Amino acid sequence: MKKHLLLAIGIVLGLAIVLILIAENRQPGLISPLVPTSLKPKPLEKYSFENLRKREYPGGEIKLEKVIKEEPSYTSWLFSFQSDGKRVTGMANLPATRSPKGEVWPVIIMLRGYADEEIYFTGLGTRKAADFFAENGFLTLAPDFLGFGESDWASADILEARFYRPVEVLNLLASIKTLPQARQNSQGDLGGQADSEKVAIWAHSNGGQIALSVLEIIQKPIPTTLWAPVTQGFPQSVLQYMGELDDQGKKVKAAIEEFLRLYDPELFSIDNYFADIQAPLQVHQGTADEYIQSEWTDEFVKTMEFLGKKVTYSKYSGNDHNFQQSWDLVVSRDLQFFQKNLR
Repeated sequence: MKKHLLLAIGIVLGLAIVLILIAENRQPGLISPLVPTSLKPKPLEKYSFENLRKREYPGGEIKLEKVIKEEPSYTSWLFSFQSDGKRVTGMANLPATRSPKGEVWPVIIMLRGYADEEIYFTGLGTRKAADFFAENGFLTLAPDFLGFGESDWASADILEARFYRPVEVLNLLASIKTLPQARQNSQGDLGGQADSEKVAIWAHSNGGQIALSVLEIIQKPIPTTLWAPVTQGFPQSVLQYMGELDDQGKKVKAAIEEFLRLYDPELFSIDNYFADIQAPLQVHQGTADEYIQSEWTDEFVKTMEFLGKKVTYSKYSGNDHNFQQSWDLVVSRDLQFFQKNLR
């Protein structure tokens, strides 16, 4: 009797499972623990490089909110702009004078590397180089990124916050036309669109990874200089630094493990799209860098050269991650690079 009862229960349960699966196949929006991984929601899919290329970047008005400091040759401002409805702040350096021909200032977007939120302040990681470029006639814009400075909060999802940073930069690029000091029309007054040939990117460390992402998405010839850039693919570029975090990166590792169960990482990885970069690059690497191994940058440059890309590479013996030993030489080479490519 018990055997027959157990058999009947087993048949009923089996039929129930089959009916559930059939019903869910007919209703894609219905999710249960029995649904295969491939049918689970994929909210981060919109950040794949292919999808980021398809979307629009409306940007928003760049507002100069308050003066941070005044120097004889430039003024530093706290600025803000909108990225998909979120407020992003940063530091803007505006030169004190126009060029003799009355032209507007060329613009350099400054992208910093990793920063601890607890010690961060607007301009950290970019202000020294930004001051130098402003002294030499460039308008600089260094975004804080969401979650930093006076910006709105970033996504609580660790990986979404990371994937969104190129979007912030693309919205900033789209916003430049709203800044009167950086735009002119064909008659030379301040009433038209920004000249795309007058915009460049400077990036350090993880800012280099963001810059490369932007160049791969936008596929435009924006002159870009990279200081000790992160060039490894995702998720290797994140996992290699986990040991430096207080919790040994357990939270990040768990997020990446879950990500790998749902997504193809190659669709989110810069090293899979190097061939799409159309910009001239200048790359700097110190041989004593404690965070970026020079071999990684060597390999990146070799790959770019193999792909036929325009890249200038300089290595600095004994230099650390911030090029303290040869800073003046490095930044002077960047000035020449920008002057040449933005003339």
